Amino acid sequence: MEIDPFIFRLSIFILSIFIGYYVVWSVTPSLHTPLMSVTNAISSVIIVGAIIAALAEGTGSIFDTANIFGFLAIILAAVNIFGGFLVTQRMLAMYKKKKKDKK
Repeated sequence: MEIDPFIFRLSIFILSIFIGYYVVWSVTPSLHTPLMSVTNAISSVIIVGAIIAALAEGTGSIFDTANIFGFLAIILAAVNIFGGFLVTQRMLAMYKKKKKDKK
């Protein structure tokens, strides 16, 4: 009996969602900033792959499925990277000492 490749990939995707959920929510708050830095690094690798997919030449049409999904992956990964940097910046600002005004 052979398993349909779509079902196999879908089951891996669903399992990765559950594993990711439990991994992220079990991280202590003091480790969230380093975790965000690693996530940004992973997203930068995803952008490289997405650029390759978006620029891949298939049948000669600009609107191939791989090109469209590559473009969407670029947008989503870019939002993830910039959002991660903003969250990291906010969390690091929480640990800075506030300056007292001298009058």
